[in-house]
Amino acid sequence: MLTERLPTDRILEVSGLWAGYGATPILQGVDMTIMRGEIVGVIGRNGVGKSTLMRCIIGLLDSWRGTITFMDRDVTPLQADARARAGFGYIPQGRDVFPQMSVEENLQVGELIGGPRGKKLPELVYEYFPRLKERRKQIAGTMSGGEQQQLAIGRALIGNPALMILDEPSEGIQPSIVQHICEALKSFRTELGTTIIFVEQNLDTILAIAQRCYIMEKGRITHSLVGDDVNEDKVRAQLLL
Repeated sequence: MLTERLPTDRILEVSGLWAGYGATPILQGVDMTIMRGEIVGVIGRNGVGKSTLMRCIIGLLDSWRGTITFMDRDVTPLQADARARAGFGYIPQGRDVFPQMSVEENLQVGELIGGPRGKKLPELVYEYFPRLKERRKQIAGTMSGGEQQQLAIGRALIGNPALMILDEPSEGIQPSIVQHICEALKSFRTELGTTIIFVEQNLDTILAIAQRCYIMEKGRITHSLVGDDVNEDKVRAQLLL
């Protein structure tokens, strides 16, 4: 668990958010606040709406009502591409790299969004993920799941996001690579000032990086864990609800 002092200015405000699929409501009045520079987990058992919430925040799913405010701007009407240009970065569950393109070509797609942070295209990502530099000419679809996840995160990072959203970043990845990804995410926060929201079921990942956890039940945020409450017993209890 990270123990640094929490920041004081908000970067994202979700208020009264309703959304769903067809006529079925999944999100039922979600309220949450993310402060600049935080790493925040959204946890709870399967099927409570965590991934739906991430898709709604990034703009891949239209909200029925409620508002999403990002850096003091109402982005609720914006589509996903406009939100990406505004400073959102998204790594979906299952990674979703371009399988027929090389590592370098995947990263070039990220550059189209926001451009690298003062460095040539691959350099920043390769510093955090040296394995990608070794495989920069490799076709992404032939890489392992852990390598593809690093590539998906690197592609989002190179778009220069103020807010990075990850859905199940450790799913199907060997523990040593998960540990490396966790260290990279913490470095994004401390070195680049990136704010991070993530959905996760892996207890070790949550404890390694989360400063706070929002608990989600039946399409709503019910409460949160902060500071010393982000511990093994309390987080495990929420995952097993």
